[in-house]
Amino acid sequence: MNLSQIGLQMQVTPLATKRFPYKVYYFTVSLIVLIGLLDSVYLTFSHYRNFVDMEYQSFCAISRSFNCDTVSQSPYAIFLGVPVPVWGILGYGLFLFLLSFSWNSKAEQQRVWTLLFFISLIFSLYSLVLAFISSYFIHSYCAMCILSYAVNLVLLFCAWIIRRRFGAEPVKTALCLDIRYLLNFRKTFFPGLVFFMVTAVAMIWFFPSYWHLKPPPLSVDVSTGVTEDGHPWIGAENPELTIVEFSDYQCFQCRKMHFYFRRMVLENPDKIRLVHRHFPMDARYNPLVEYAFHVGSGNMSTIALYAQIKGQFWKVNDYLFELAGQKKNFNTATIAEQMDVNSGELVAALKSRALRLRLKHDIAVGLNYGIKGTPSFVVGEKVYLGQIPAELLRPYLK
Repeated sequence: MNLSQIGLQMQVTPLATKRFPYKVYYFTVSLIVLIGLLDSVYLTFSHYRNFVDMEYQSFCAISRSFNCDTVSQSPYAIFLGVPVPVWGILGYGLFLFLLSFSWNSKAEQQRVWTLLFFISLIFSLYSLVLAFISSYFIHSYCAMCILSYAVNLVLLFCAWIIRRRFGAEPVKTALCLDIRYLLNFRKTFFPGLVFFMVTAVAMIWFFPSYWHLKPPPLSVDVSTGVTEDGHPWIGAENPELTIVEFSDYQCFQCRKMHFYFRRMVLENPDKIRLVHRHFPMDARYNPLVEYAFHVGSGNMSTIALYAQIKGQFWKVNDYLFELAGQKKNFNTATIAEQMDVNSGELVAALKSRALRLRLKHDIAVGLNYGIKGTPSFVVGEKVYLGQIPAELLRPYLK
């Protein structure tokens, strides 16, 4: 061996063997998991408030393309009857539980990491599925969800690095040794594992479905009618407060706010009147919309106008909101069954020039008010986008 070869060996060898102490890797991974856990807690909180809080808007609702609320409101935010971030809390909790066993001196800096590698691989693959759904079905991204994707990929990378740095055996052998190692801790491992399994099953069976927004029942004690200019109203015959809503049946916030105001009317039937007007964000009907968005919402509004002629507006109105909330295809036969009419009548109604003109009139009035999105509300002559300030409503509530 000549001098140049010796010098090269001296340069390469330290780089090949240099590594941080095990505790640096361990606490780094622990910190990353805690970030993922806190992110899931926030997303769970945000998902809940999206459905139950009239005034809530997450800080990451930045635009139409980057909007955490849009992602939370989609049916893809639920997996096996439980919100996806709740599964995230359980998953990261399980990861931390298993990670705690790798700190034991018997672990020899190798055990559990192959198992954690496969768990983080599952997390990462699921993240890719969710990213695909956001891109091709929801058409919106959640910044906090993207953070969780990054956490999962970093955990996968860290588990792989630690396996390499500390000389774990081939994957199949190491996985078997990890499981044998965990079986040595029967007094802690088995109760913990049972806890996570029981929790998962209990969530599937008993988790409250708060995201199923339901309208209050139509009560005979609450009056309904038509305004002088022909728009359906519900509530007080001589109202102290009149709210005119411009709404789109495929808009989540419209459905949420409509049901909220309906409950308000039910609780204050002698003070508040809710008037419904149509403002579908459908490019086929609304000149404000320049691309495919809420396709079919114009047809749904036309059906509602026809239901008003038949004296069934509020019943059909509720059904259309629920139909859109369940992301079911628009089906005239199903709606005709709800109205107890022939489906041919609805097909004819969709082609009715008179109904189309009435819908266009509602849209034109909304545009004259300066409305650019839904839901929008008119109280007096003032327009409110998205919601009405609580202080304006408070004097009229019980």
